[in-house]
Amino acid sequence: MSNEFFVVSLEKHDTKDIRDKRVNGSLTVIWRDWDKSLDIVPKMIYVSSVNSGEIKGPHIHKKRTSFFTCIHGKVVFIIREKTGKYSEIIVDANNPMLICVPKNIASSHVNLSNEISRVLTIADIAWKPNDAEMENVTFDDYNWSQWTKNTDFL
Repeated sequence: MSNEFFVVSLEKHDTKDIRDKRVNGSLTVIWRDWDKSLDIVPKMIYVSSVNSGEIKGPHIHKKRTSFFTCIHGKVVFIIREKTGKYSEIIVDANNPMLICVPKNIASSHVNLSNEISRVLTIADIAWKPNDAEMENVTFDDYNWSQWTKNTDFL
């Protein structure tokens, strides 16, 4: 497993009505066991929500590598690399990407939409209550105001 974050473009396919073949939606492939797009075997998959304009994190998972994709709404993932540089990746359901954040890399995400956004997460270690695996951190030198009007927490 790499110690650096990376992004994988995801397949998105139109789905069609069985009667008249018009496009009635879409299907996005997140993971298949035969793809080898992830070098882990998933141990936990969950969906979290973030309210409009709100921030989740930043925090570090000390044992867990996580793969994130936005399945509803629009979010920006902010990742602090080991060099201290920040990377920003905007993801929404129309431009599906899977973002790998390895253990010991700090990350956060901000909801950029006017509605609740939902993020699907695949992890290589399952969460257990009281396992103290996550550590909250601050991005004191990061410009949060570019993404949100709610800067009261700064």
